[in-house]
Amino acid sequence: MRRALALASRGPVTGGNPQVGCVLLAADGTVVAEGWHHGAGTPHAEIDALSKVADARGLTAVVTLEPCNHTGRTGPCSEALIAAGVAEVFFAVADPSPAAGGGAARLREAGIPATGGVLGAEAAEFLRAWLTATRLGRPFVSVKWASTLDGRIAAADGSSQWITGTAARQRVHEQREASDAILVGTGTVLADDPSLTARGDGGELLAHQPLPVVVGERAVPLGARLRAHPAGLLETHHRDVAAILHELYERGIRRVFVEGGPTLATAVVAAGLADELLIYLAPALLGGPRLAIGELGVDTMAGIHRLTITGVEELGGDLLIVARPAPAYDPTVPAPDTAAPAAHDPAAPAAPETPAPSRADSASPQHTRAGSR
Repeated sequence: MRRALALASRGPVTGGNPQVGCVLLAADGTVVAEGWHHGAGTPHAEIDALSKVADARGLTAVVTLEPCNHTGRTGPCSEALIAAGVAEVFFAVADPSPAAGGGAARLREAGIPATGGVLGAEAAEFLRAWLTATRLGRPFVSVKWASTLDGRIAAADGSSQWITGTAARQRVHEQREASDAILVGTGTVLADDPSLTARGDGGELLAHQPLPVVVGERAVPLGARLRAHPAGLLETHHRDVAAILHELYERGIRRVFVEGGPTLATAVVAAGLADELLIYLAPALLGGPRLAIGELGVDTMAGIHRLTITGVEELGGDLLIVARPAPAYDPTVPAPDTAAPAAHDPAAPAAPETPAPSRADSASPQHTRAGSR
């Protein structure tokens, strides 16, 4: 399964489809074929792996996400596995999608054992953004800001270039590239005229460019740099962030990067719509009124917004702190598989992350950075 996760990480991070990997094993546990999903409209990981063998009868399929049971641009992977004659299927995470889920039950109906929960927590972390978006019907939201140690994002005169150093700013460009859309407020657009492109060390455009989305009622000026953005421009002309996120989800957007100043960041956090905070801290002090976050409606300590720090990284002389609020949906808690026998239920105590047959999780060396690019 770790090999399947490593294969999954080769697929595109952005877009509406999840990153999925598949390994086909012989009866003795040797790897026969491998596959992964290369992006929307391309064969799913199981089909990619099956295409590399002349005869899959009797093989075991190990896949990071429950095989789909849905006919879209590609056919159901569950039916392809049945037709190929595989002997058994192991998967890490159940598919929460109402349209595509149910593949494991279909396999069992056809007499093929299908066991979920193999390295389930590790795979759920790898697929956190997609699983969260699919379950909640809105994109996974990362809120970013850069501040001094005393929480200031600008000097009293409004100047803010640059609080952090080049290494931290380059990491922001990498995070932009890994997002489907960037949200900013009209105030940021009017004050800073940002380009919001994802750029490399030399200023060159990176391969993927996120869609800039401007939140607010005022129009983006005709001469604004955003109007030349290679991914286009979406103006919302309103401030209902929840409605905007729903619209973006309907457009196939699954990862949103909020980079729009304290007003927008505060609105997203206060509404409980932030799934992840990316806080860049510079070892400096500014003082003054320009804070990274505004009023959250907290009057007493009983209402404090507690966070869990999931990562700290040094970037030059700065720090990147990754923190998460209490999740609206926790993808690391397996969804129950009601069609499965008790022994095959990934939510049951008898189905730990380590699979019953050892070959399903040991086909390759340790996959150490699931989801990294």
